[in-house]
Amino acid sequence: MPNPTLRRTRHRRAGRPPSEVASLVKRAVAGDERAWHDVVDEFGNLVWSIARSHRLCDADAAEVAQTTWTHLVEHAGRLNDPARVGAWLATTARRECLRVLNHGARLVPSGDVAHDQIADAPEHGAALIAEERDAALWQAFEALRPRDRALLRMLVADPRPSYEEIGAALDMPIGSIGPTSARALKRLRHEAESLGVTADALAD
Repeated sequence: MPNPTLRRTRHRRAGRPPSEVASLVKRAVAGDERAWHDVVDEFGNLVWSIARSHRLCDADAAEVAQTTWTHLVEHAGRLNDPARVGAWLATTARRECLRVLNHGARLVPSGDVAHDQIADAPEHGAALIAEERDAALWQAFEALRPRDRALLRMLVADPRPSYEEIGAALDMPIGSIGPTSARALKRLRHEAESLGVTADALAD
């Protein structure tokens, strides 16, 4: 059995059909090592994106991934519906994130993204304008509620999780994901405009 833990898959083809996912899980439970690797490749980005959506640092995100996959190894044979293993992983990863956060885990500083490196960018006027806009956008993003930030992070993950997986990860009804994201984007635009970022600037 492989070590299904810290590896983050960089590329993943379109999601497998449920019947194929169920077959993979059943083969993995039966001891097929290749099937275990395929399950990790299929859902590795999902688990990692959930950890990052909770703003865990790399070490804590890796711990969440490790624990989530360990739980799957322990419980895969008892899943009621192997085809929905993605939703099961999403729920498990979310619970592990909350456990880590509740134990005072290390949160990623607000400067964990590329805009921290503004000082390294070219000093010409167009670049400075873009940098200021990006910094304001991140400031606006940080002003959103944690739930909104987590949802928007998952919606821009590559590859993007399914709505079922997002709902399981955030404990949110699938039918509310669209309206909630629309409201979050509206609040983001409002916050950005309050910081001087115009609609034209957002379209650039």
